[in-house]
Amino acid sequence: MLELQSTGRKKLNALTDQAINEMFKAFYDASHDLTIGIIVFTSVGNKAFCAGGDLEWEKKGLKDMICQGKSPIHILRMSRKPVLSAVKGYCLGMGSLLSCFSDFTIAADNVVFAQAGPTVGSPVDGFLVSYLVKVVGAKKARELFMLCRRYTTQEALEMKLVNMVIPLKKIDQEVDRWCEEILALSPGCIEVLKASFDMEIDYMAVSLGKLCPV
Repeated sequence: MLELQSTGRKKLNALTDQAINEMFKAFYDASHDLTIGIIVFTSVGNKAFCAGGDLEWEKKGLKDMICQGKSPIHILRMSRKPVLSAVKGYCLGMGSLLSCFSDFTIAADNVVFAQAGPTVGSPVDGFLVSYLVKVVGAKKARELFMLCRRYTTQEALEMKLVNMVIPLKKIDQEVDRWCEEILALSPGCIEVLKASFDMEIDYMAVSLGKLCPV
């Protein structure tokens, strides 16, 4: 299980260079560990999964970090093992995208989803937008990214952003059940299928002329 705790509770697990570097190492190690069949990506505590990028840090070099091949989305997708996000509390900005780009997402009933780009002057672009259009439809994607409204877990389920909603006190039990189901299957087949699904996103990025790793 990979637990996200970057800049502390006051910043709701906002991402920094330290958090992204640790995330890179953890996903790389788990991906190449033959004793691991699935990666559970979650947070320390129930208040927030991730509030996105730390604004003070973003001003110093988020773009540089992404162009060096350490985009949080790229790190998640490079994994050879399926990734299940167990989301609790606030799930904002890049945190919301990490949840969406996971292979599976189980959300507690206390989750609040939202994008934040236009509110902080840091919009997403390219394949990130295109992928969400495929998931939720063009009109809803525009609403998500341009209006930055907040959505309940049930609304996220209706938009197909999550696989299921579970009461907070039962989420760990449900995550274990999903893991047991996946671990009972052929790991080789699961790896091939994950790569095939991710390849579709790669084609989308290339078609949009994305130069930095995604």
